[in-house]
Amino acid sequence: MTETRHRDEIVRGHRVFYREAGSAQAPALVLLHGFPSSSRMFRQLIPALADRFHVIAPDHLGFGRSDVPSVESFAYTFDSLTDITETLLTQLGITRYALYVHDYGAPIGWRLALRAPEKVSAVITQNGNAYEDGFVPDFWQPVWEYGRNPSPETETAVRHALSLDAIRWQYLHGVDRPELVDPDSWIADHRDIDRPGGDRIQLELLRDYSSNRPLYPRVHAYFRESQVPLLAVWGAGDEIFGPDGARAFARDLPDAEIHLIPGGGHFLLESHLDLVVEHIRGFLTAAGAQR
Repeated sequence: MTETRHRDEIVRGHRVFYREAGSAQAPALVLLHGFPSSSRMFRQLIPALADRFHVIAPDHLGFGRSDVPSVESFAYTFDSLTDITETLLTQLGITRYALYVHDYGAPIGWRLALRAPEKVSAVITQNGNAYEDGFVPDFWQPVWEYGRNPSPETETAVRHALSLDAIRWQYLHGVDRPELVDPDSWIADHRDIDRPGGDRIQLELLRDYSSNRPLYPRVHAYFRESQVPLLAVWGAGDEIFGPDGARAFARDLPDAEIHLIPGGGHFLLESHLDLVVEHIRGFLTAAGAQR
């Protein structure tokens, strides 16, 4: 039976929780979670890949079991979360790795790749956006308005995303077999966000999300110049990052492997784990990421 180890590391004065499995001598695979989850979203994926890979899945600061410093003591931006992740990997001695990015994990992963492209052997993006094509307007328009003009009115519109109903929707929309989705997932996510000060943390990150869009041209240039092997495995029913966001990777990476999964939503691992694992194993083997 594959063992998943649950560990902490002090990073820039903050305790970062991470899940780890597999041999430290195996090729590294770093899993970066999205909103509103934590490394908990990878709880079934980690043991499914740990026979071949050294899998590391941290909780971003302010999420899951990592520290939750107040907004007064930590600047919750995607740059700052990248700083924490980059330092964690350095402290763990991870010098080359494949990246798996989902949702918020994508802008963190793109920043890591831009800072040190030589460290990234391959990219797996599961509903992790890098193109304007991926933004579903009905979901994102309130976020853009809040970023441009933070006010009580624009805050009210995005604050709904922190509610239990909205988090449940993130897990269930677009899923053809919702009975496969564990209700404990959205309940645990909401419990974490509902901690004292948690709402202010999430509002800071929602406001900062607009900073990711100007970064996209640099990300596209990185794709074109590096031709990094990339797998996009995407829930076709996602109404946050739509299927056009997956197709767009082929513009800069003609050899990208792109799979739109019918009946899958934003949290694809909840309903289509075995299919995702199959795609990942085949992709990383073809990409030479096992060497």
